[in-house]
Amino acid sequence: VTQLAPLLPLRYDLARLSGGLANVVAPPYDVISPEGRAELAGRDPHNVVRLILPDAPSGRELDAKYTHAAELLRAWRSEGVLVRDLEPAFYGYEQSFTRPGKQDGVRSTRRGFLGLVRLAQYAEKTVLPHERTLSGPKEDRLKLFRATRTNLSPGFFLYSDPSRALDAAIASGAPLAEFETPDGITHKLTKISSPDAIRKISEGASQAPLLIADGHHRYETALRMSGEIEAELVAKGKAPPPNAPSSAAPHRFFMVFFANGDDPALQVYPTHRHLHDATDFSFDALAGKAKSLFDVTTLTGGLTGDADDFLNELAKAKRPSFVACAKDGRAVLLTLKENADLAAHPILGAQISELRSTDVAILHGAILEAMCGISKEAQAAKTNLWYPQDAQAALADLRGGKGDCLFLMNATPPLVVRKVAEAGEVMPQKSTFFYPKVATGLTIHLLDR
Repeated sequence: VTQLAPLLPLRYDLARLSGGLANVVAPPYDVISPEGRAELAGRDPHNVVRLILPDAPSGRELDAKYTHAAELLRAWRSEGVLVRDLEPAFYGYEQSFTRPGKQDGVRSTRRGFLGLVRLAQYAEKTVLPHERTLSGPKEDRLKLFRATRTNLSPGFFLYSDPSRALDAAIASGAPLAEFETPDGITHKLTKISSPDAIRKISEGASQAPLLIADGHHRYETALRMSGEIEAELVAKGKAPPPNAPSSAAPHRFFMVFFANGDDPALQVYPTHRHLHDATDFSFDALAGKAKSLFDVTTLTGGLTGDADDFLNELAKAKRPSFVACAKDGRAVLLTLKENADLAAHPILGAQISELRSTDVAILHGAILEAMCGISKEAQAAKTNLWYPQDAQAALADLRGGKGDCLFLMNATPPLVVRKVAEAGEVMPQKSTFFYPKVATGLTIHLLDR
């Protein structure tokens, strides 16, 4: 059974922040460029980016950066910049934003809460992954975990609550902070400490397996770190009992931002596919081959065609569909034929039905691999694919001569991802794009008692 627990976190002392939380939080480590890191670090000497992407002090070996992060963490606690809140609580967190790449003034709000989940192997089916991970990022995060003995960055999980029964409890928190980051996103943080609200949230959000939306590498690294700490405690004869609460066995729990995967307001955006350096690629040949499996419709617009117009055509589609764009301005809508037998397809037929019927699996298997000759290995290595999220910018790049072909996609709904995960499969990489990213630095979970 999935087990949630409230946090006893380290938090920034708001009274000591001249610029508020806006100057000390950061996006997840894996979306921060070197330039972005420098900008974040320049906002405040105590910006959390100095912990999640630490620098090695001058004259010391590269891996000294992890030790330096631990030294900074100790110093900030000693200075009172980070303080421990020993009152058990979930933390309500909402972000209001405009759609990525849009300046139309239309704002959406995503609501959820920060808390803990008991770590479990995927085989237990209480936490469901939807993508495969790479070893390199996990080794980097493990070194940081070992040095700091903290869970600095939250994962992002989806719980299931179709009736929205938890909304009132999540909204019951006392306000802590409201701030806007330079990207125009407004953040609100509240503290939910009522025992009744904690009980309702803990029980309600654990009724179904949790789906990892973002943070697979962090979760798997936390599992490994948990095992290492457990072994240390066993060797010392100090291991907590198996059913110990999070306060007695914090290393067995992972910090997460939880959102309702059944909330119709939950925004998921597409990640498109930009094909480049493909051997002997021909747009005409692709359009011809596609007719065996897809209804092919020529779209008007030429070099002045707008990506939003193409995406609007996609949104009307009743079956899996893509817009294939050529460098010369041509574009075709590819819609899976109504009578298409995917089970008989030489590539898709080997997949479970829940997976092979998804847009992204069809694009990767039936088009990129079968028609464009991009192998699974090349797809995984990103040898011939870029993964843009801004359709307008990607289309401009293509028309400017970059790459061979741009495939615009619809977003993959969370329910579809959940069905694939519950069936024991994973999606192709970059199948989902949850925006905005969850800020790091709102709460920090300590792994030692």
